Amino acid sequence: MNHPEIIKLQKFLQRTFNNRNIDVRPRAKLNDSVEVFIGEESIGLIHVDDEDGDKSYMFSMSILDIDLEDLN
Repeated sequence: MNHPEIIKLQKFLQRTFNNRNIDVRPRAKLNDSVEVFIGEESIGLIHVDDEDGDKSYMFSMSILDIDLEDLN
């Protein structure tokens, strides 16, 4: 993904989740995905799918069971 595309994704996520702390960063040596951060914590990946001329983006976020332990 190129820089303008990354900035658009970042602005979209910030607006959608009403959180200006969301930061979308390129991944080293990989150009088909970017990493999503809130502050310094990585929360997921966005992969681009550009098959058949229809470009789309898939946001993937893993949630560990230990992250849920303190929630009731």
